[in-house]
Amino acid sequence: MKPSREFSTLVEIMAALRDPETGCPWDVEQDFKSIRHFTIEEAYEVADAIERDDFDDLCAELGDLLLQPVFHAQMASEINYFDIGDVIEGICEKLIRRHPHIFDSENNLNSGAVLDQWEQIKTEERKKRALKRGEAKVPSLLDDVPRPLPSLLRAEKLSKRAAKVGFDWPDMEGVLAKCREELDEVEVEMARGNSGRSHEEIGDLLFAVANLARKAGVSPEAALSDANAKFVHRFEYVEQRCADEDIDPAQAGLDRLQLYWDEIRNKEK
Repeated sequence: MKPSREFSTLVEIMAALRDPETGCPWDVEQDFKSIRHFTIEEAYEVADAIERDDFDDLCAELGDLLLQPVFHAQMASEINYFDIGDVIEGICEKLIRRHPHIFDSENNLNSGAVLDQWEQIKTEERKKRALKRGEAKVPSLLDDVPRPLPSLLRAEKLSKRAAKVGFDWPDMEGVLAKCREELDEVEVEMARGNSGRSHEEIGDLLFAVANLARKAGVSPEAALSDANAKFVHRFEYVEQRCADEDIDPAQAGLDRLQLYWDEIRNKEK
C-alpha cells in the first residue's frame, strides 16, 4: 500500500486497518460511539489551523477530518448499513436538490429567493424525516439543530431558527432589556444563596447574550473565542511581568496583578 491522491486509496487503507485478522488492534476495537469525540475534535483542529492562518497545518488537519467519515462508513459497511459510496451519493443528491437554481436551467432566482427556497426545501426534508421515523409530533424548526454543538453556538442557532417565524425581539433595545432582566434575576438568586436557581438564571442570561450577539450580527461563539485568546495573551503578559520582577504570581497579590493587567490593556489601546 502506497500513499496516493486517489480517494479510493484512503478507503482501502481504512478497510485494511479494520480487518479483523490483519488490521490494527486499536482500529478494530473502535465503534461509532468510541470515535465520535475524535470526529468533533478533528473539526476543532481544522478551525484552529484556520484561526492561525497555518495552511500547512490546515492541509494536514483536513486530512485527519476526512478520515472520520471514511472510518464511520467503513464500520457501517461491516454491518451492512451503508458504505462511503452511499455517503457521497447522499450528499451529492442533497446539494443538487437544495440548489435547483443551479442545476435546473429553468430556475433563475436572486439571492433572497434562494434563501427562501432553501428554507422551504429544508422544511419539506424535516417533514419527510419525521414521517420516515413514524413520529407523531409536528416537525419542529428546531429538530435538526444538533444537540452536541457547543452550547453557545446551539443557542445562537436555536434563536435564529425561532426568529424565522417571527419569534424575536423587534429591535435591539428589546434584547438588551432582556439581558438586563436576566442579570437582575441572577443577582437575586445569588443573594438568596440558591445554587440551583442561580444555575438556571445564569443559563437564561447566557442564552439572552447569545441572542444579543445574533441581533448585532456577531457570532457569539467566535466572539467568545476571540475573548478567550485576548485573555490568554494578557494573562501571559502578567505572568511575564511577574517573572521579570522575580515574583511568584500566586504571591503577587491582586493589586499587583491588576496593575500588570492594566499595563497590557493600556498598551493594546
